[in-house]
Amino acid sequence: MKKNWVKKKIGEIGKVQTGSTPKTSKNDNFGDYIPFIKPPDFFKNGSLDYKNQGISEIGLNQARLVESNSVLMVCIGATIGKVGFTKRQVTTNQQINSLTPLNGDCAKFLFYQMLTQNFQRKVLDSSGQATLPIINKTKWSNLSLYLPPLPEQKQIVAILDEAFEGIDRAIANTEKNFANARELFESYLNAIFTQKGDGWVEKKLGVLLDTLTDYHANGSYEILKQNVTLLDNDGYAYIVRSTDFENNFTNHLKYIDKHAYEFLSKSKVFGGEIIISKIGNAGKVYLMPSIDRPCSLAMNLFLLRTDVEQIQSNYLYLFLESRFGKVQISERLNGTTTKTIRKDGIRSLNILVAPLPEQKNIVDKLDSIVFETQRLETIYHQKLSALNELKQSILQKAFTSELTADTANQTTKTAKEGIAA
Repeated sequence: MKKNWVKKKIGEIGKVQTGSTPKTSKNDNFGDYIPFIKPPDFFKNGSLDYKNQGISEIGLNQARLVESNSVLMVCIGATIGKVGFTKRQVTTNQQINSLTPLNGDCAKFLFYQMLTQNFQRKVLDSSGQATLPIINKTKWSNLSLYLPPLPEQKQIVAILDEAFEGIDRAIANTEKNFANARELFESYLNAIFTQKGDGWVEKKLGVLLDTLTDYHANGSYEILKQNVTLLDNDGYAYIVRSTDFENNFTNHLKYIDKHAYEFLSKSKVFGGEIIISKIGNAGKVYLMPSIDRPCSLAMNLFLLRTDVEQIQSNYLYLFLESRFGKVQISERLNGTTTKTIRKDGIRSLNILVAPLPEQKNIVDKLDSIVFETQRLETIYHQKLSALNELKQSILQKAFTSELTADTANQTTKTAKEGIAA
């Protein structure tokens, strides 16, 4: 940092709040509508989805209003540290802290600084919880940021805005290409289950399972807290989270020691199981790959093992990924602000079961398509990872006083050309 950059606590910079949950309503009249922001409403680039839900007239009297040009941060759970920037007045739920700076002109600068790895590490270090990280209003207020003179802030924001606009466009194109490939796969998959053959029967998923378990099957919250500590560095076993599937098990992995792994005996993961998110991205289905070390299930996930004499895991995964599975899962989600799915909902799913030999034929037939989709998904994740690393590289330069417009443009151009190759 330059000598003229001043270190200040967040609580000294402006108004700090933690959200609440007032009465809400659907968005029927956007003109008079005050959005109610929740963690799923944060887009990857820090913008916010204002259109999902708003507060009712009654709720307006209960709400903690957050003004435009404020910074929001998720303060609990798996997405702790996720940052958003408001362009209009909003309310938030209790999973979000906000900062409305006294000088609104510096809000975007603060937003960018909170995206840096350095600040994100501060958030995690302050969260204090191994199994459920949380950073309350007091801890949030005491975190520090660095402020240069306002003209320098505006210069840095202008450079970052331009650089990130190009990067976000490249990210959007990458996501669109992958979505098109995924759509082709789903179209073929749905056709398989539409043209069912002789001997196909419909059964409840509950009778097709050998195991349905989760992290909390191993004991109470207090006992789990005493026996399980998540490690950032290499440990004895992976702790499998939904983000690991999204990142193709390539970065930001979490670990546990051997004691924790043995303690979590009811949720060990060996490969080939069905994993379903039960909160957050509730109902999302994954097929556990083979991993070359011990693994255990993290919080907020269900693990399913099938009765192999009735149904193959790969076949069940394909069915749950088809239109027929996804519609049923969506019908069993509970909650308004935060969606969840329960064990009884999973057990009640109606599964179209082909005879075992035909299940194998279907899996074999789709293997090449699945392989190609997974190959494209790997490339997709690699490109997104490279683009996000580029963002961090530019942010690092911005907050160590090494950034110029020429540096940002050249870095962006070189990296994007390499990613497109």
